[in-house]
Amino acid sequence: MIQIPALRFGKTYTSLDKAQLIHHVTGEPIAEVSQVTGSMIARDLANMARAHRELRSIPIRDILAMYAKAADYFLNSALPCGDAELTYDQYIRHLSATTGSPIVFCDRNARKVHYVLSHIEEVIGGLTRGLPLEAFDKGYTTAGGRMQAFFPTTDVLGAVLPSNSPGVHSLWVPTIAFKIPLLLKPGREEPWTPYRVIQAFIKAGIPATVMGFLPTDHAGSADILRLCGRSMAFGDDRSMAPYKNDPRVEIHGTGYSKILIGADQADRWEEHLDVLVEAVAANGGRACVNTSAIWTPKNADAIAWGMAKRLATVKPRPWDDPQCEISAFAKPEVAEAINNMVDEGLKTPGARDVTQEVRGTPRLVKEGRCAWLLPTVIRCDSPDHPLANKEFLFPYTSVIEYPHADLLQRIGYTLAATALTEDPAFIAECMGCANIERLNIGPLPTNRLTWDQPHEGNLFTHLYKQRALQFAHAVTAA
Repeated sequence: MIQIPALRFGKTYTSLDKAQLIHHVTGEPIAEVSQVTGSMIARDLANMARAHRELRSIPIRDILAMYAKAADYFLNSALPCGDAELTYDQYIRHLSATTGSPIVFCDRNARKVHYVLSHIEEVIGGLTRGLPLEAFDKGYTTAGGRMQAFFPTTDVLGAVLPSNSPGVHSLWVPTIAFKIPLLLKPGREEPWTPYRVIQAFIKAGIPATVMGFLPTDHAGSADILRLCGRSMAFGDDRSMAPYKNDPRVEIHGTGYSKILIGADQADRWEEHLDVLVEAVAANGGRACVNTSAIWTPKNADAIAWGMAKRLATVKPRPWDDPQCEISAFAKPEVAEAINNMVDEGLKTPGARDVTQEVRGTPRLVKEGRCAWLLPTVIRCDSPDHPLANKEFLFPYTSVIEYPHADLLQRIGYTLAATALTEDPAFIAECMGCANIERLNIGPLPTNRLTWDQPHEGNLFTHLYKQRALQFAHAVTAA
C-alpha cells in the first residue's frame, strides 16, 4: 500500500491521521494519504510572501522551459508517489482504481493536463490575450505605444480540487507560469494527478518551496478558501453557495450546459444526432460542460426518442475495458441517491424517461461493490418541470420544446452552449446573451473546449489586476 505524504512547501510531512483509498471493484487498500490540519495550513500560508519572491525571481522563459520538461516527465517518466514510483500507465491504473472512472477516461483526461503543460505559452497567450511575456518579469510592457502594467492579487493560489475527472487539473496548471505559488488540496479519491504534476515540476527545476500538496478535511478546505488571497474551488451549487459572491474564490460548479437548436435546424435534427449524443455522454457525462438540456422550437419528441435509441445501447463494462462509455460510482449509495432524485422528479406530471421506455430496464445497475447509472433522456413538457434544468454525474439530459421568442431569457445560467443554427439573427442574439459563458456556433458539442480561452473565469485576471503606471524618466523604465 502506497504511503502518500503531504508536501508542505519543500517539507515532506507524514501524519498519524491518514485517509485510506481502496479499489472501487475489489475493496483492496491502494494508498494512505497523510492529512493536515487547519493550523498547519495557516502556518504554511504565513510563508507565502517569501515563496512568491522566490518564484518571481525566475525569468519567465526559464519557467516555460521547465514546463516543457515537466510535460515530458509527466507522460514518459516514472515519478515519485510517496514511498513508491509510478510510471504513467501505473498512475492511470491507480487513478481509475480509486475514482471509478474507467482507465480509458483517465488516460484521455490526463492527456489534457499534458497538453496544457506542453502548450503553456499558447495557453498563457490565450488567457492574457497576447500580453508579451516580458510583463511577467518586469511587471509592465508596452504594446502599440501604450503602457500595460499588472500586479499580483495574491501571494498564493489555493485550489480545492474534486475527484471526478483529472481533466479539471488543466485549469490550475498555468499558475506557476504566472509566477504565483500553488497550494493544492486534492480530492479525497484523486491525489494522484496533483501529486504527479508537482513531482514533474520539481524534477523539471521548479522549486518545491513554491508548491504545497495539503490533503485535509472539509474544515481545512474552508480554511484554504478563507485564508488564500485567491483560490478556486470545485463543487455543486449547495457546497459553493457560501462563496458565490466572494471575488477571491473562482467557482467551478454546476454548468447547466445546453444545446439550443435553431428554427432553421429543427427539422434537420437527425443530421446533428452525433453532436447531441457526444455533448451529453462524452467523459461519462461527468463534466460541467456536458449538455444537460436540449431546447428546440419543434420536434422535441422525435429528438428525445432518437437520442434515447442511441444512448440505450450503452451498458456497464469493466473498469479496464477500452470500450467503456460510462463510469462506475465508487460509492454505490451515491448512485442510488441520484437515481432516487430522478425517480422523485418523474412523479411530477409533465416528464417521462424516454430511455427507460426504449431500454425496458432500470437506469440503476449494481454489481458487487459498484453501481452505474445508465444514460437518461427526459422529455419535459415545460422548462418549469423539476427535471428540466438538472445536472447529474452521469449522461443525463432533458429535451424541451419551447418557442424562440424569449428562449435566451428563459434558459438561465449556462456555462457552455452550442447554438445549432445558421441564422444570422439567432447567432447575433446568442452572441449578446449574458446567460451564456462559453458559446459554440454550429455543430460543435458543448464539451469541446479550447484551453487558451477562459473557463468559468479567467485565471490570469483572477491572479493579476491592471494598474496605471508612468515613469518620470525613460531611463528609469529601462
